[in-house]
This record gives sequence, C-alpha cells and structure tokens, in this order.
Amino acid sequence: MADGSDTTLTADHSDQAPNGLVAGIKSFAAGHGGAKAVIEYVGKRGARIVLVGEDGEWGDQMATDTVTAREACAEAGVTVENAWERELMDQMRPSNDLWRSMARRTMAR
Repeated sequence: MADGSDTTLTADHSDQAPNGLVAGIKSFAAGHGGAKAVIEYVGKRGARIVLVGEDGEWGDQMATDTVTAREACAEAGVTVENAWERELMDQMRPSNDLWRSMARRTMAR
C-alpha cells in the first residue's frame, strides 16, 4: 500500500477582501438603491462580480477568486445570488449604448 496523505490542500483566505473592491461594491449599491450580485468564475483571471442595482442598472467588478468576491460582497452588505434567476435578469435594464454595441458585434459576424 502506498503512503499518502489524507489532508486536503486549501487556500488561506483568512484576511479580508481588498478595501478598494468593497468600496466599489458599496458605491454601486448606494448609487442604485441597493444591489444583488452574481459571482462568475473566469479561470486564471479570477472572478467577476456582476452587480444588479434595484433600479435595473448593472455593472461589474473583478476579484482575484470566488472566495474573495464573496467576502467583498458580504463586507459591502450585498446579497449574492447562487445563479442567474429569471427575476434578477428581468430586473436588468441594459443601456441603449450597450444594445447598439451588441448589435454591431452580431452584424459583424
């Protein structure tokens, strides 16, 4: 029988989320009457925090990983949704500039 370890390697995330990230999330939430977040893992780049304001506006922030993203949202007082629920997507109101941008990309293909 081969020797092995029964321990699990885990990352140490004992320190808090970066203040700039927390401040950015708080600022967005304050400017839009509150917010909810969805965290998306984007590989080596980290995690994307998509913020949806109560007024339908949305924005995003980047974190180094999903644990840091969750910590930042918790410190900022923003609820993290587990997935893109229909109600959350219906709440989003993309700007006219975004619609034009998406149309140009579709037409260019």
